[in-house]
Amino acid sequence: MKITFLGTGTSQGVPVIGCTCEVCRSLDYRDKRLRVSVHLEIDGLSLVIDTGPDFRQQMLREHISTLDAVILTHSHKDHIAGLDDVRAFNYLQKKEMPVYGSHATLEQVKNEFHYAFTDEKYPGTPLITLHEIDERIFLIQKTEIIPLPVMHLHMPVMGFRVGDFSYITDANYIPEKTLAKLKGTRLLVLNALQKEPHLSHFTLDQAILQAKCIGATQTYFTHMSHKMGMHHFVGRELPEGIALAYDGLTINL
Repeated sequence: MKITFLGTGTSQGVPVIGCTCEVCRSLDYRDKRLRVSVHLEIDGLSLVIDTGPDFRQQMLREHISTLDAVILTHSHKDHIAGLDDVRAFNYLQKKEMPVYGSHATLEQVKNEFHYAFTDEKYPGTPLITLHEIDERIFLIQKTEIIPLPVMHLHMPVMGFRVGDFSYITDANYIPEKTLAKLKGTRLLVLNALQKEPHLSHFTLDQAILQAKCIGATQTYFTHMSHKMGMHHFVGRELPEGIALAYDGLTINL
């Protein structure tokens, strides 16, 4: 399995135009974080988890020319706003794009991209086939996907496990039943918004505690806000086996 971090950032804590803080002035490419998303390549199957506002830019940057399906964690704008751009893959692949998500997530997709679901579509609109999922295991072609239900304050969010890889974003609580599903995972990706307390996201310290509890061989933090600070300095503070992800990071598992 090849895992590529398309984006590791978030719309929360985005600097204002003209900001001159250390993160904005940083020349370290790891401090340039687009909205959170990840690409998985599994035995030729190409999947993306979440299509935020930077989706098109991310796919072009990574030279991803085929896409078999999209999986959505939840319906917040920074995770679905780029879905319209699957139209490029419709054109190249001559087929509709399967999109997987919970009932609530897909209802929001139908609302925000209503023009893709009308009986008479305008030429060039994205061609999308919706597949509703719940907490049960589902298949995309021959690949088994295990949903990982978590909470984002009061909002249910889906993480996903594929083999030894587990991915959770936008969470501040992981229930016991999901922790059980994470047992034995080798590579964990977990959200860590910032160092300061937050209403609906794990802080850096909270994410470290969760990572230690889950016990993956390697954990990467994602969905980091501008307030997290510079990659180089924060990375030096982290325990062994835990690191900050960065846009473009690729791992073969």
